Amino acid sequence: MLSRREFGAALLAAVPGAAQDFPDIRTITPDLTTPAMVAGDPAPGRRVRQTLPEWAGTGVHHALYLPRDWKPGEKYPVIVEYAGNGNYQSAWGDVSTGRVDGSNLGYGLSAGEGYIWLCLPYVNARERRNEIIWWGDADATAAYCKKAVKWICQQHGGDPSAVIVAGFSRGAIACNYIGLRDDEIARLWLGFLPYSHYDGVMGWEYSGSDRYSALKRLRRLNGREQFICHEKSVDETRQYLTATGVRAPFTFEPIRFRNHNDAWTLRDIPERRRARQWLQELVAKGRAA
Repeated sequence: MLSRREFGAALLAAVPGAAQDFPDIRTITPDLTTPAMVAGDPAPGRRVRQTLPEWAGTGVHHALYLPRDWKPGEKYPVIVEYAGNGNYQSAWGDVSTGRVDGSNLGYGLSAGEGYIWLCLPYVNARERRNEIIWWGDADATAAYCKKAVKWICQQHGGDPSAVIVAGFSRGAIACNYIGLRDDEIARLWLGFLPYSHYDGVMGWEYSGSDRYSALKRLRRLNGREQFICHEKSVDETRQYLTATGVRAPFTFEPIRFRNHNDAWTLRDIPERRRARQWLQELVAKGRAA
């Protein structure tokens, strides 16, 4: 099991190929800038800090973005996103804060239109705040997710038939570790987009990171689609999933850059175009079902 001290080294060494053999994502100019999280009421094109009513007055909160084309009474697919671990910086200057306002996938995949984007917290129930390293209380984190998705669908026009969970690094693991934690939460999702790591591939320092526990969660996937991507190579996850015997529509997409961050979705590159196409086709199929 890896300790926090070993975490950063493991991230850089997790896939084959020397990092210096891959280009840096910063060589590509961004065409999108993720909006900052602000205080105030939700509005089209605005990303706001929000808290579920039962957590009012605490440090537990999420970030909500309504698309620029949002209109009352209409239904929108929802991208639910989980952040990577905090206190992380790579040798290439990649940084992860672990906070809900530090995520980029949902905005990069949607370009700020057509999708509600919801960045959810890992809940530290004892200290009543967001946790920036690992899960806090994993069951409380899953419970917050279930309530938040329902709340956003009821209050802001989220389409419960088109909810996708995505995440980077810790958040990629969370797609299954939290998103398939029990049968109730598993039923929320139309599809999954984990970027950089995958539940069960590596053992970490928290309970339930072993492959037996991960396989129990994976079996709740029940044939739904996953777009699985990783910097440099995705082969390790492909091999793991083949070994599990679980069959589902898995799409594997290597992100051919050395960086351990989610800034690739803010750039017009082939990998982003393929991820967007997958997402659009998934939502269309889900709504037609």
